[in-house]
Amino acid sequence: MSRVKIWIKAFRLRTLPLAMSSIILGGFISAFDGRFSWLITLLAVSTTLLLQILSNLANDYGDYKTGTDNKDRIGPERSVQSGQITAFQMKVAVYLFIFLSFISGSALIYFGTEGIPMSNFYIFFGLGILAILAAVNYTVGKNPYGYKGFGDIFVLIFFGFIGVCGTYYLNTHMLNWTVLLAAFSVGLMSMAVLNLNNMRDIENDQKSGKITLVVKMGSKMSMIYHHIIIIIAIVAATIFVLLNFQSYFQFFFIITLPLFIKDLYEIKKIEDKAKLDPYLKKQAINTLLYSVAFGAGLLI
Repeated sequence: MSRVKIWIKAFRLRTLPLAMSSIILGGFISAFDGRFSWLITLLAVSTTLLLQILSNLANDYGDYKTGTDNKDRIGPERSVQSGQITAFQMKVAVYLFIFLSFISGSALIYFGTEGIPMSNFYIFFGLGILAILAAVNYTVGKNPYGYKGFGDIFVLIFFGFIGVCGTYYLNTHMLNWTVLLAAFSVGLMSMAVLNLNNMRDIENDQKSGKITLVVKMGSKMSMIYHHIIIIIAIVAATIFVLLNFQSYFQFFFIITLPLFIKDLYEIKKIEDKAKLDPYLKKQAINTLLYSVAFGAGLLI
């Protein structure tokens, strides 16, 4: 395998559709409210993709250093653990993507806060730094929060509230509390991806001391939790539409529901944890389609 392919594999491209979901939805809602900027939205997409790749690389490095990535791990082979990339090379790549994320994020904040009080620039700059720290510290550092069961809440915050609401505000320079419902909805859908990942890895995580929420709850409760968060996500989206109702086309996101129902039905029957792996990609793509349908329905 060529070096380029090895690094592309380490980027974990299948996670990128999920990263874009919140930005796309935030952009659509901005357009729905009559204020949309291609520059701001594209910079938000760029920053989010860089942060997601940063998180993937840091996760690869962090799980290797803690011993969580080992011969017993289920799922795609990790780059450092397999020896395809050295720990030093991965560490350098992490620093590179910290730098790239900082540059892209700074440009986003600079153009997104033009014409409004400087305090907004500092608030978003602080959120940007927190996003970089969150991307790295999921599995890296003395107290990685991914090993303490806080991964789900961080996903909700960054893939939901900050992604959707941040994109919306930088586009519109307005506050609209109902956007929180849309952000909550896509954030929960993103949490479902992490939950599937942790359900797949529960046995190895337990052995390695990685105490995810799934490890705390157990497989049976995690399956119930998985169903609940997807149902609540749909309910939140429905309430958002009802509060901003203009046309029945706004319920367009409903066309994606069969995808989630089919996966929920199939996942419930799975006993071999390794067979959960394909559903991570499916949930990520379904979430992207859900965000696009949700947003497009607002503009039809």
